[in-house]
Amino acid sequence: MKKNISILVIILFILTACANTPLQITDPTKTIEVKTGEQFTIVIESNPTTGYHWEMMNELDYIEFISKDYQADEPMLTGSGGVEVWTFKAISVGETQITLGYYPPYEDPKPPQQTTTFVVTVK
Repeated sequence: MKKNISILVIILFILTACANTPLQITDPTKTIEVKTGEQFTIVIESNPTTGYHWEMMNELDYIEFISKDYQADEPMLTGSGGVEVWTFKAISVGETQITLGYYPPYEDPKPPQQTTTFVVTVK
């Protein structure tokens, strides 16, 4: 009986951990579908050690920006890349877009080298 309870506790722990993990998106061709109140992340390749960086290019509707974090590839070497993890929260029902621009390391205003747009549907 104690063994069955222990197994049940482990299963509940795993399910709870999975339920609290935000949805991670890497493919801009797929619509992101979330419910109001849910958080989700966009994971995109980046290399800030070379001066290039991602910036949000548009105002957000129905979602709010929470944070941005850089995770370097291992081993961490100058010039090697990694990923940026952008976290958002769905705040109301609707459809919106997140457009990110990848900017070169210049101080003068320059257009982004690349843009990527993610479509978000909040239910």
